[in-house]
Amino acid sequence: MKSNSLAKGLKRSALTVALGMCFVGGVQAQSSVGSIFGDTGASAPVSIENLDTGASRQINSDASGHFTFSQLAPGRYRVTSGGVTREVQVKVGTGTQVSLASVGDSGATTLDAVTVVGVSAINPIDVSSVESSTVFTQQQIQALPVGRDITNVALLAPGTVKGDAGFGNLASFGGSSVAENGYYINGFDVTNIFNFLSYAGLPFDAIAEQQVKTGGYGAEYGRSLGGVISLVTKRGTNEWKGGASVYWDPEFLRKHSANVLTRDTSLSSIGKKYYQYNHDDDSNSIAYNIYGGGPIIKDKLFVFGLIEGRKDTDNTFGENTSSHTSNTQPHGLVKLDWNITDSHVVELTAISNRDKVRTTTYRNPTGQYYTGEHGAEEFNYSTLTGGETYIGKYTGYFGDNFILSAQVGQLKSLVGDRDPALLGADMCSRAYDSRANPGDTVYIGCYNEANPFVRDQTRSADFDKRNAWRIDGEWILGSHKLRFGYDAEKFVSRRAGTSYSGDGLYYRYFKRTDDFDTGMGVVIPAGTDYVRTWDFRNTSGDFEVLNDAVYLEDSWQVTDNVLLYLGARGESFENRNADGIAFAKSDTLWAPRLGFSWDVKGDSSVKVFGNAGRYYIPIAGNTSVRMAGGESTATNYYLYSGQIDPATGLPVGGLGARINPVFNAPNPVAPNPHSVAATNLSPMYQDEFILGAQFQVNKNWMVGARAIYRDVKAGMDDICMHQPIQRWLEENGYPDAWWADSAYVGGPAPTCYMINPGEDVSLMVDPYGDGNLIEATVPASYFNLPAFGRKYQALEILFERFKSDNWYLQGSYTYARSKGTSEGYVNSTLVQTDAGITQDFDFKPFTDGTYGYLPNDRRHTLKVFGVYEFSDEWSASGNLLIQSGGPKSCYGFIPLDDPSINDSDVNTPVYDYYVANHWAGNSFYCKDSSGNPVLGHRGDRGRTSWITTLDAGIAYKPNWGNKKLTFEVKLFNMLNAQRVTKYNEFSELGSTNVEQYADPDYGNIVNYQAPRSGQFTVRYEF
Repeated sequence: MKSNSLAKGLKRSALTVALGMCFVGGVQAQSSVGSIFGDTGASAPVSIENLDTGASRQINSDASGHFTFSQLAPGRYRVTSGGVTREVQVKVGTGTQVSLASVGDSGATTLDAVTVVGVSAINPIDVSSVESSTVFTQQQIQALPVGRDITNVALLAPGTVKGDAGFGNLASFGGSSVAENGYYINGFDVTNIFNFLSYAGLPFDAIAEQQVKTGGYGAEYGRSLGGVISLVTKRGTNEWKGGASVYWDPEFLRKHSANVLTRDTSLSSIGKKYYQYNHDDDSNSIAYNIYGGGPIIKDKLFVFGLIEGRKDTDNTFGENTSSHTSNTQPHGLVKLDWNITDSHVVELTAISNRDKVRTTTYRNPTGQYYTGEHGAEEFNYSTLTGGETYIGKYTGYFGDNFILSAQVGQLKSLVGDRDPALLGADMCSRAYDSRANPGDTVYIGCYNEANPFVRDQTRSADFDKRNAWRIDGEWILGSHKLRFGYDAEKFVSRRAGTSYSGDGLYYRYFKRTDDFDTGMGVVIPAGTDYVRTWDFRNTSGDFEVLNDAVYLEDSWQVTDNVLLYLGARGESFENRNADGIAFAKSDTLWAPRLGFSWDVKGDSSVKVFGNAGRYYIPIAGNTSVRMAGGESTATNYYLYSGQIDPATGLPVGGLGARINPVFNAPNPVAPNPHSVAATNLSPMYQDEFILGAQFQVNKNWMVGARAIYRDVKAGMDDICMHQPIQRWLEENGYPDAWWADSAYVGGPAPTCYMINPGEDVSLMVDPYGDGNLIEATVPASYFNLPAFGRKYQALEILFERFKSDNWYLQGSYTYARSKGTSEGYVNSTLVQTDAGITQDFDFKPFTDGTYGYLPNDRRHTLKVFGVYEFSDEWSASGNLLIQSGGPKSCYGFIPLDDPSINDSDVNTPVYDYYVANHWAGNSFYCKDSSGNPVLGHRGDRGRTSWITTLDAGIAYKPNWGNKKLTFEVKLFNMLNAQRVTKYNEFSELGSTNVEQYADPDYGNIVNYQAPRSGQFTVRYEF
């Protein structure tokens, strides 16, 4: 029998150190548990005891001496066999390797009763796994200068990039968009799949460990293309422990981003001189926690509880208005663990993350802009978000080689429920006066600028709710560890219908400075006053997403040194409209997962590994609401008297003659659910390949490298082109078809529909508007769209210095390229949160020039962080990020004088005049210095500058506090680096050809690095 201990050949004086090296973490598929595996005598009894709870188990090793304990709660364990004892630490998602075999070759006379604790590596050499994973304990997180947010922790991992600030604090994993990640708490999926941009949170101090999976994860996981963040909460033990903590983020430690002056002289000349105004904003935050846990019944029943109080206040100032917000809503967690017997365990978790943000809005005196002070109070209201999460889990150990677990859970989260819902201005219409400058928006009337919509008051508060359950089994059969399972979820989004306040129209007033031919048979003379109206409405409903999956995987120890991983996951997705009718459904889609791990020297010091896998992501709930719900937007232009009632914002004398055809009906009617998605629609999936190696340089240092290739295929998005299908109908036996006409005034066609761009489209259509559907299979050539594509290539270099001599260091360098025709589920340039239905493929001209480097592309990224303990009382920490900039592009209007684009003939293979006239300047056509439109491509305008961010912290644990009291100061972006992270990429403004004009602020600054901020911490633990 072969021993994997590095102690072989070492002198007795080095025995303890060497044995410490033999306990390396192996990443397992489970998201909330770990395992212990290793070698001992052949067919020998092996026992483990959880030192925190007293739970124990005993099994026999196999004929080769191998043993595995799976489905273990994270914590401290004692492992015993043949008179040899080890004490090890199990982390979430890790397999802790230990050798209990004889090490007589080392020269040691005995190892009886020797206790060894494994090296606490962040990226350990992991011979039992093919995954790419990083694990942080709460103690490691507390010691590092990182913000108290799981995204900030995840950004320490290789291959992660901070997403656009417009989406909040989210991470991009491996080139993916920020809306393609999965989030878990105690093994339960808490991702909000309405748009994948949020998740059910929990008090940060309740986290025991955070695992960050950046790629290559097993068949148990699905429904994500980016990465996985898995959290395990603290739990009670046989010893009563608790504590209290206070975290204060004061305003006086905070710097402010510089204001950005506008380049529009027509605005600056009247006092509206800022393009971005940040300097007077302020923020204070304080959070305080009380927590504790222990045995209700020793060795049997345990409890842990935490309550987090907080007071967050913010003052934000703008051009005409300002606001004050505060949030004092507490959060909390309760965790119960019941060891019914050593073989049967039940866990219950309850989390409250409800928020109530109180907002007061103010308006500056007329003609006074950017005052930096609150003006006259306008409105007071509260916004309710968040909710509760409940998780229950059973784990049963049956004999030496079979484990069964079952989990059920529910989460419910309110979505911006306002109290009061109507703020007294609901009878006033939204209106802006842009006559003096088409780029200016002068508030007029009496509506609530912060909330210009009125919701359907017959409906209860909007919410997102998930009910889910899963069952998993594990069977160890010789050299095979078989895992299998099934999971299902029902995700419901309730959305009340909305419309603009007042009469339901949004008014914006303009004045032409020259004669203008609208192309609609109308010439608007210079000096003409006209008004554009928007009529947006949608209907109420409960929209369901049903997902389920089955998986099977085999971790096969082919030899002592080689592990093969073979897995497959079958995914099924279904999206329903408000009537419960499926409009998109995919039966079992198989996703293979393959991998290997080679322990080159047989002592866990050198590992070569690789994996290949396919990953699917479901259709977002937001798609059900937007695509299958009733929604309409009518844009119209009218003449009027030229006089505006300043009290109401309405035109005196009402609207005059309309100067455009009607393009959309103002009454929202849900489309036929069978016609809003292609019948051959494939959910988006990604193929991933990873090849890597890790090498133990010496007892303290590890280095590694990974090559990653990701390729998104069968990307899905909505398109709003009707002419290709109308043309196909006319050419294939339906010459008089009226699915859509060239002006798109009538016809039964849905506004938009889901397809796989670049592929043939099979769609149920109603050729004559009589309710009789046929399936039209339209070749991709009719649409002339590029394929949805995104390729990510990266090389990661890892290095880690394990904690020794009072310090540790971890870091990575990543060289990466992310290129394609679409960023993914969301659009960072537009900050468009409609996951899976962005504007990217709406019309053919938007796809011209779309291939290029994507918003999350960062060529070079260096991350280094660590902790140094000066003494037994003082320590310092640092976190350094050096990163190259992202790509810049130029966006403008589709050129109207290009006959291949501006062609109203429905029989041409390009879109028509309607598209060119009625969309914003979001194409890659930009005007040159002569004013001529030139087609560019994504990322062709250079890059933003490199950024450097240094975070630092210092901690003091006084001896007089018996090591139970800690004082900390942390500074984020300590040097207050203020490099630009985003520029205005839109060269033109307006929303139709009537309003197009050059944007003087094209190329101006939108975002800087987050300025310096700081945090004081006091923590007492017993």
